[in-house]
Amino acid sequence: MKFKRTVIYTSHIDTPLGGVTMAATDQGLAGVWFDHQRHWPDTTGWQTKDDHPALVEAAAQLRDYFAGRRSHFDMQLDLSHGTAFQQGVWQALLAIPAGETTTYGALSQRVGNPAAVRAVGAAVGRNPISVIVPCHRVLGADGSLTGYAGGLDRKTALLELETGK
Repeated sequence: MKFKRTVIYTSHIDTPLGGVTMAATDQGLAGVWFDHQRHWPDTTGWQTKDDHPALVEAAAQLRDYFAGRRSHFDMQLDLSHGTAFQQGVWQALLAIPAGETTTYGALSQRVGNPAAVRAVGAAVGRNPISVIVPCHRVLGADGSLTGYAGGLDRKTALLELETGK
């Protein structure tokens, strides 16, 4: 993912599922990636700023989530670094409640383009804000765990954390 020309601030935290790099702009949280996940952004020129308000808030909410004290996130997001179609899919992901799942087909219906299942899948895979924009809640048509940029083991763990199973 290539971010638009803007100042990007970054910070790194450890989670039970591995290290996480977070990114923020002055508009809000713009990225959360597990170490070594697919679709890693070009971080050239990013500035480490552990005390950036959006990064401090994201770190606190992620820690609460992994500790089981939070089931949803409440923070300003900057999803402007994708195409209009991707942004629409990412917004639709935000409507999937914790502990629930949907399919790529149902998600394509939700964004008003039922024939675009593969394009929706590609947009889900390019979601820049893992966990907080819950792409892990999207399953295959038969309910199987399919694709997750952070790895299927993490997808399984996130779903188990949310469902208590």
